[in-house]
Amino acid sequence: MSKLFFLTLFMAAATMLAATSCTNSNAGNTSHSEETAIIISQDNEKPVTGAEQIDAYLPHLKNKNVALAVNHTSMVGQTHLADTLIELGVNVKTIFSPEHGFRGTADAGELINNEKDAKTGLPVISLYGKNKKPSKEHLEGIDIVVFDLQDVGARFYTYISTMHYIMEACAELNKEVLILDRPNPNGHYVDGPVLQPEHKSFVGIHPIPVVHGLTVGELAMMINGEGWLANGVRPETKIITVKNYTHSTPYSLPIKPSPNLPNDLSIKLYPSLCFFEGTPISVGRGTDAPFQIAGAPNSAFGNFTFTPVSMEGAAKNPMFENKKCYGRDFRTEKVKEGLNLEYLIYFYNKSDNKEKFFNSFFEKLAGTSKLRKQITEGWSEEKIKESWKEELEDYKTIRKKYLLYPDFE
Repeated sequence: MSKLFFLTLFMAAATMLAATSCTNSNAGNTSHSEETAIIISQDNEKPVTGAEQIDAYLPHLKNKNVALAVNHTSMVGQTHLADTLIELGVNVKTIFSPEHGFRGTADAGELINNEKDAKTGLPVISLYGKNKKPSKEHLEGIDIVVFDLQDVGARFYTYISTMHYIMEACAELNKEVLILDRPNPNGHYVDGPVLQPEHKSFVGIHPIPVVHGLTVGELAMMINGEGWLANGVRPETKIITVKNYTHSTPYSLPIKPSPNLPNDLSIKLYPSLCFFEGTPISVGRGTDAPFQIAGAPNSAFGNFTFTPVSMEGAAKNPMFENKKCYGRDFRTEKVKEGLNLEYLIYFYNKSDNKEKFFNSFFEKLAGTSKLRKQITEGWSEEKIKESWKEELEDYKTIRKKYLLYPDFE
């Protein structure tokens, strides 16, 4: 039986809140977690990521064989985490890479093979190829896995599924997990339908809403606390929390988290526009504005036009390659806060082939079969959102147990 620990690493720069105890709920046949005081600093300084707090976690890596679950976002200032740790004498043995690869240049959904990193000489094990979960052989001789990937707060963004399987493998093989937390750029709200078990997949592995409102550290606590890993196992998990962060803190990502989320607007629109990946509507892959525009080769969709082209490292064979598409440019529209279903409803209503508008992938993205039915039956956005209000409230109640940072409500 394993214990969940939290490294409490917030430093008081101004007004200090009183210490509060945080206890996880029991799940499965495992023991409860220790209570740990969480002291939160309330100041206006720039958020400091877990990876940047080297003094906090370096002692824990001393004399251990370390594997890293990292990609191009895993930076400590201007230096990659892998290079930083190696320079400091940490015995890094293996790198696990997620979707888009270690260097972040693979297209969405592109299978990635194992390789050797040219700079460090380390083996890079793909967790977005033949296997999505580290094997016993991959973890042989490893004492601890350090997870440091920048999430964007949407259930279908697969880095959190990678974290799930790393935690599960570590629990089964008695390895530790160290999570270097990062801010969630969409962490200031919760919205969308909660995933139903029958629609579970790698783009939706947890019973959480589309926009979950958690950092990866908080989600790891929830995964452990709710017993969501196979057979209720829990790895020994430590979390280096972000300094100077609340769920209301605006956060602009310094590095694009994946090839087709190049800026703040694309990240803001991603939870709303990703639904189109389950339809015949392009979200602008193969253009200079992915997840900021949408359309298809049908002039009924709007006056704005774009033509997707092949782009190495971003969209090798984009939908409607070299075809003129008509649609909408959200860069010129006022984008409201939260999950926006108006876009999906608009394109469905304009479609001249409604029977084939949704494909089988749509249910995996939505996490429910209800949303397709509601749209085809003509429900308004307001009515649809009202239909998932109760399950969202239930989720929010669970979510509050695992918050490491002051919330937005």
